[in-house]
Amino acid sequence: MPAVAQDARLPQPAREEIRIEQVLAALGDPVRLQYVRELAKCADGVACGSIPLPITKSTRTHHLRILREAGVISMRVEGTRRIAHLRRDDLDALYPGLLDGILAAPH
Repeated sequence: MPAVAQDARLPQPAREEIRIEQVLAALGDPVRLQYVRELAKCADGVACGSIPLPITKSTRTHHLRILREAGVISMRVEGTRRIAHLRRDDLDALYPGLLDGILAAPH
């Protein structure tokens, strides 16, 4: 896969700007948590609409923005698609074990 220019990414906080309060608030919503659990299974990322959620497109956009602005996911533009990636490396570096614990919790 060719390298992606930095400007192809949607705005997101730098690693040092990610705050635990925002991460926990973003992951505290059941729909967003479901999305992150599914996204964690996709190492290469996934197009935004590929993970089925019981919500409208506009509500999905809202939830993905919350996750991106909290630093939980990153999104890049590929043509007309937006590809989401879990920011596992950043979250693991800042809050070791947090993401693994959240993903392993029963649901």
